[in-house]
Amino acid sequence: MAKGITRKCIVAAALELLNEKGMDALTVRALASRLDVRAPALYWHVRNKQELLDEMSTVVMRRVTDTLAGIPPRASWRDEVATYARVLRSEYLLHRDGARIFSGTRISDPDVVKAKEPWLARLTAAGFTLAEADDALELVTAFVVGFVIEEQERDQSATTDPARYSLAERDAWLGDDAELVKATGHLRDDGDQRFERQLGIVLDGLAARLRH
Repeated sequence: MAKGITRKCIVAAALELLNEKGMDALTVRALASRLDVRAPALYWHVRNKQELLDEMSTVVMRRVTDTLAGIPPRASWRDEVATYARVLRSEYLLHRDGARIFSGTRISDPDVVKAKEPWLARLTAAGFTLAEADDALELVTAFVVGFVIEEQERDQSATTDPARYSLAERDAWLGDDAELVKATGHLRDDGDQRFERQLGIVLDGLAARLRH
């Protein structure tokens, strides 16, 4: 086992590599080169790329739970869940392809998983069944992951190809008989405003479910 190499330093280096090169460039070989070791030395700590992604996702979620722990309780379950969604998005946006590394991963720290306990307690106290509370948290998490994946992909694509999302070119490409489709392109507002509006729709759905 290579001296000085720990799981913690591997994950830190992996997050740095992710921020610099992106998800597709994150390989065990590239990470080993960055740490100046041979790839087999990393397998003492992470068995494969999926386990590496699990560890990276765990670090990200630990930061989310730590941030949430420092925020005073909100007045309602809706405000609590909205705060969770905003903190999760903010943490993902700190990393290039931040939301992509989360998809399909498994949290490796039981303390991070157990941080879900008070959230389930708050939601069930508000009237959700346990199954509904779990669905609510999973649904909001999935919304944030999907929103940020799309958000980051569009930002990165627009940086490399400024004309990629040209509305004038899109309108010309669509041609006639698509006036409503064209209009939606001009209505699109990326970033915080779009996130808050769509998060509100998700929360409205959960509130409607609770009423029934």
